Amino acid sequence: MTRGRLIVIAAPSGAGKTSLVKALLASEPALRLSVSHTTRRRRETEQEGREYHFVSVPEFERLRDAGEFLEHARVFDNLYGTSRAYVGQQLGAGHDVVLEIDWQGAQQVRRAMPQCVSVFILPPSREALAKRLAGRATDTAQVIARRLADAAADMSHYREFDYLVVNDDFDRAVADLKRIVAGDAQDLHSDRPELQPLIAKLLKST
Repeated sequence: MTRGRLIVIAAPSGAGKTSLVKALLASEPALRLSVSHTTRRRRETEQEGREYHFVSVPEFERLRDAGEFLEHARVFDNLYGTSRAYVGQQLGAGHDVVLEIDWQGAQQVRRAMPQCVSVFILPPSREALAKRLAGRATDTAQVIARRLADAAADMSHYREFDYLVVNDDFDRAVADLKRIVAGDAQDLHSDRPELQPLIAKLLKST
């Protein structure tokens, strides 16, 4: 049996990563999503085991110390981790697995599994990023401001990823992700020169 591939998808908060991953999974039913563990409070629209496995800080620390996580990170004062056992089982069964994580976790996964495929999602502009964060209506103004301040630092790690997808047109971005999964996306590599003007604007200090 051919072993599955691990596909790591990361983005700054508000870039549309979660919506893109949901659409990708809906159009590619053979893919498996690794549901992360988190200590973050569950939002009203979320369900246990669907968006995340919601655990207490002591339980998260127990799992971390036992080596149960393939990667783990602290993001906005909350802890996130990926189950090592689940990913290994799915890959071993021949399924491609999608990890929706942040750049810190992606670094750890690449060290542990350098054969993984990594994708970074970029917003079309800083203004679009701010609008998306405000439009979610799930965070306070203080949290939104902090996420925006951290976004440039997150995006500065784009070079570490194999591919870049710009979420300026949702359907096209989903199509780009499908091409990456299919192994037919040589034109989407992260070092392509035509993205440099956009990246310069996204990373410009305010």
